Amino acid sequence: MMIHRALSLFLASLVAGTAIPVGAQGLRLPAGPAAPAVAGAGTATAGAVQRSADYIVAIVNTEPITNQQVRLEMQRVARQLSQAQRPVPNASELAAQVLEQLIVDRAQLHVAREAGVKIDQSAIDDAEQSVARQNQVDVAEIHRRLAADGVELSVFRGQLRDQLMQVRIREREVNQKVRISELDIDQYLRERQKNPDDAQSELNIAHVLVALPDDASSAQIAAAQSKAQRILDSARAGDDFAKLARENSDAAGAAASGGEIGLRQADRYPPLFVDSTRRLPVGGLTLIRSGAGFHVLKVIEKQAVGMPASTAVQTHASHILLRLSPQLGEAAARARLADFRKRILAGQTDFATLAKENSQDGSAAQGGDLGWANPGQFVPEFEEAMSSLAPGQISEPLVSRFGVHLIKVVERRTVQLSQREQREAIRAILREKKLNDAYALWVQDLRARAYVEMREPPS
Repeated sequence: MMIHRALSLFLASLVAGTAIPVGAQGLRLPAGPAAPAVAGAGTATAGAVQRSADYIVAIVNTEPITNQQVRLEMQRVARQLSQAQRPVPNASELAAQVLEQLIVDRAQLHVAREAGVKIDQSAIDDAEQSVARQNQVDVAEIHRRLAADGVELSVFRGQLRDQLMQVRIREREVNQKVRISELDIDQYLRERQKNPDDAQSELNIAHVLVALPDDASSAQIAAAQSKAQRILDSARAGDDFAKLARENSDAAGAAASGGEIGLRQADRYPPLFVDSTRRLPVGGLTLIRSGAGFHVLKVIEKQAVGMPASTAVQTHASHILLRLSPQLGEAAARARLADFRKRILAGQTDFATLAKENSQDGSAAQGGDLGWANPGQFVPEFEEAMSSLAPGQISEPLVSRFGVHLIKVVERRTVQLSQREQREAIRAILREKKLNDAYALWVQDLRARAYVEMREPPS
């Protein structure tokens, strides 16, 4: 297709240039109705005629696409690209790209409706909450901005519904069919190991500098070396390296950074540092001398370009899950969990007790405890809500494909990933690539099978 997929899932914005980031489900907002004439689109008189007398430019299966819809989308995309400081295509090229994307969108919606995909009002409510949460405002403020921009609420919610339908049909037709085998992971590792060039790797090294003057005497050199050796011995004995750096390092900024230089490509480090740490594992320590003095080095992180990080921020969370059924609708489940949350915050009960008594999954026996989880372990809607919580906070009731949840974040930590966990991270990298490829092929097939009738503008 002519327009890049990322363009259709790009940042949406409201009046005053307020950017609304794409959510976990790729939600975007409509442009306002007062679309100005696009540069190069014709004279002012022609623009006035187009606004006063809209017309159909294409029919996809049985659904029309109007000139006004194309113009509004052009306005939205051009504004987003400008805000991101990306080049905006000329009017004719942008119009062709936008029309092609609208055709693809209509084709996806047609397939979704034929497959029986339904989006209820509560899911649209959640989408509104997601947009508001990402912009650190409430839903009422989102509605106010839409009204100020001349966008009717029904139009906004209708577009959210359509986008959710596209997400659901993509999950069914593309996402669920992508599989990554252990052989795929092995092949990926072999390809990365073929290029062990240091310049293509990334390092994060912490160091403690024991400085020496340019004209240091033998006694000064011996004293500095002895001090550096004591620091090395302390670090090997398990003392906190950041604390050692703050208390002993003569390097600028060591007090604030704990001695860490930061993750960067190896060719941005002094060659002496790279050579000295080449054979050290993560956590490894060594002592070297440079023209500045003695350095105690510790490898904090080491990874090849294209490889996943060797550390991860894990979240320890608990939840209460109510599954939806004919006896328990979504509104009733939300109300029940909202009451649970109110009682917990008031100190009338605790999260674990309510989870044991009410949660409808295997974690109930553990008081809803989900254990430690790496990023990406949960479904996107759950992960997004969980990531927005600070330790100790409890979410509002959240709808996922499994039911309605109440989430509590217990704590977070940064950990070194095991070999198995790193392989799972590689699996996620490969899955994302395969998903992109599979999505492109699926869209190409949809476009080929769709009935598309292009209309000429009225004379």
